[in-house]
Amino acid sequence: MFKEFKKFILRGNLIDLTIGFTVGAAFSTFAKSLVTDIIMPPINLILGPSNFARLFIVLREGKTPGPYISSSEAANAGAIIINLGEFLNNLLTLIVVGFAMFLIIKFINKLNEQLEVKAGKKKDTKKTPSDKKCPYCWTTIPFRATRCPACTSELKVKKFEG
Repeated sequence: MFKEFKKFILRGNLIDLTIGFTVGAAFSTFAKSLVTDIIMPPINLILGPSNFARLFIVLREGKTPGPYISSSEAANAGAIIINLGEFLNNLLTLIVVGFAMFLIIKFINKLNEQLEVKAGKKKDTKKTPSDKKCPYCWTTIPFRATRCPACTSELKVKKFEG
């Protein structure tokens, strides 16, 4: 039985999963810190504090009648509440964390793409196009052409900026 357990625990998939979970937890801590410590302070400076913790709906009062100042006070009194404020705080955090992660992933992907181009693993996609349309007769002509062969219009030579 010990041999089977040892074989199970040392499987490659389980070790990969453990490493992924650990790195994911560390990344989650990083993302939360990024939002809480870096992104939210300027937002709070501009918009004012965005803490909805005091926003809740009392469905049934507890042993001690309301009004309740906070959701924790209502919960301590035994009231049944819909904690709308915590939900909104968590939703706002999710949106900001998701957007921050999107920006980080986009930056990392762009950096990886540049590194692949420099290493020669990937060709640069910013090549000059082979043709263009004449603005007068819409005939397809070579990109560097200065005169349209169909309507003989003079064309400005465009620079390609990728």
